[in-house]
Amino acid sequence: MERRVSMGDVAAVAGVSAQTVSRVVNDSPRVDPATRARVEDAMAQLGYQLNRTARALRTGRFHTIGVVVATLATVGNSRMLEAVASSAARRGFALTVVTLAGREGVAGAFAQLREQGVDGAIVLNEATAIAGEAALPQGLRIVAVDSPRPAPAAAPAFATVQSDHRGGAAAATSHLLARGHDTVWHLAGPETSFAAGERERGWRETLVAAGAVVPPLVRGDWSAASGFAAGVELAARPGVTAVFAANDQMALGLLRALAEAGRVVGVDVQVVGYDDVADAAEFRPPLTTVRQDFDALGEAAVSALVAAIANTPATHTVVPTTLVPRASA
Repeated sequence: MERRVSMGDVAAVAGVSAQTVSRVVNDSPRVDPATRARVEDAMAQLGYQLNRTARALRTGRFHTIGVVVATLATVGNSRMLEAVASSAARRGFALTVVTLAGREGVAGAFAQLREQGVDGAIVLNEATAIAGEAALPQGLRIVAVDSPRPAPAAAPAFATVQSDHRGGAAAATSHLLARGHDTVWHLAGPETSFAAGERERGWRETLVAAGAVVPPLVRGDWSAASGFAAGVELAARPGVTAVFAANDQMALGLLRALAEAGRVVGVDVQVVGYDDVADAAEFRPPLTTVRQDFDALGEAAVSALVAAIANTPATHTVVPTTLVPRASA
């Protein structure tokens, strides 16, 4: 029978003591990064398999991260989940995902995560508004993505991570104004969404600062279908020459509505989206949009949660966005 690789075997290959290997296995902070990397390389080389149950009994940690999400139907949520999963895997954490059916499911979601032995949880996007109304579970570390910061206190209840939604929206609006438009219309996201609210704020503040008229909002639900419905309304207004859409999916529906109304996007009407989804450059015309760095968001969220698990004070992280000009504006 093949012998199981031991900590002593790993120590011999890495050129360290078995105690150092044990510290790496148990996530002790008393190991410098270079030594930790050498030990982890030796583990990978030898195929060392960690006994997670035994480690959990010793340390009280399961090396599992929970993710709470309202829906995986939106591009932003699915991209964030992928980024969180990749970042967690690089750190040796497993992932448990719970979706919410509504506010009544929040307490149950947290309870389910506790039962499954997670060390902490990341609450994604639309779920943060719902989870914010629920009592935080005792002892479960939380990081909220796209959430208002907790009320000022000596020790904030949880860490937060977000894109610079306001700054990205300001860049999109300024870009359209610089193209000579008197004002910019806004196809906004759901009223309950923190990200949608921040993007609306960036759009509105930029128009006010420029002395431009602030048109009435047209609101969608993030879907291309809602973008099309809003686009039919906007296309019927001859004075609409520039539109900032709060995400690329709604922008896609908007492009279709404008085209069907005989208005040439990029000429008669200029459009800027938000997210820079993988297919944005393939829209007709290619979509000018604001790029969110989902990989950086996922990394920041997992880093904040790992720090919280180690009892580091909660932080607030804002990840920059970038305007990507293409043919639509």
